[in-house]
Amino acid sequence: MTQQKKLKRAVRARSAKTGESYTAARRQVLQARDKKAETGKVSAAPEPIVAVAPAAPRATKPVRGEVSDESARKKTGHGLDHWFAVLDAFGAATKGHTAAAAHLSKDHGVPGWHAQGITVAYERTRGLREMHQSCAGDFQVSVSKTVPATVAEVIGAFKSAERRSAWLQGADPGLIRALKSAFSGDKPREVKTKGSDYAWFRFPWDGSQVEIRVTGKPKGASIAMDSTKLAGAEQVEERRAQCRVALEGLKRYLGG
Repeated sequence: MTQQKKLKRAVRARSAKTGESYTAARRQVLQARDKKAETGKVSAAPEPIVAVAPAAPRATKPVRGEVSDESARKKTGHGLDHWFAVLDAFGAATKGHTAAAAHLSKDHGVPGWHAQGITVAYERTRGLREMHQSCAGDFQVSVSKTVPATVAEVIGAFKSAERRSAWLQGADPGLIRALKSAFSGDKPREVKTKGSDYAWFRFPWDGSQVEIRVTGKPKGASIAMDSTKLAGAEQVEERRAQCRVALEGLKRYLGG
């Protein structure tokens, strides 16, 4: 088993035992390991988990939450390789996401959103954060779809039990129950609006949290379905598929 896999197993075991977030548990595991090395309890130096050498800029398109090399250069005058080296020198691997982003922002003048995005890119490149994992240790995924309808029509299709039963045919049973509870339960969820072209609401679904955002567009409405607090990486693709099925059904129902 590689050192990386051993580390993840140790972190998850501690998180399950103590209730800490993945990031907090990882920090404690690394600190404990470093302390053992300093006191001579480890006979040989362990395989390094975090690369010290600056990482080359990634050519792939950045995923949600992180900043691209091009964007970093445009906003800060330096690429990701420079900022990764800064975070290595700071000791970001053991100090955590919040401290690392604050270091970039307060000590190096990186604008807040870019400080967060650069830190996310760093954590993913260095193996500190898995794809789709938040800084709290949970997982998240977002699915979007544009439908040929107004914002009001989309919200009506969510709130009406009769309309929901039509477009949710074939959708995940858990989502069907969650939406029924959200709008027909003891405490119906409030749909918040901003003018006539933006609306959003939140509801729980099988232990996760979902936010639906509907934005008016010239040729219809864009629906973004964000799922957070997913239990693990293995649930990400399952939830992505479930949301796609539901939104495809809604698009067909609305005439798309």
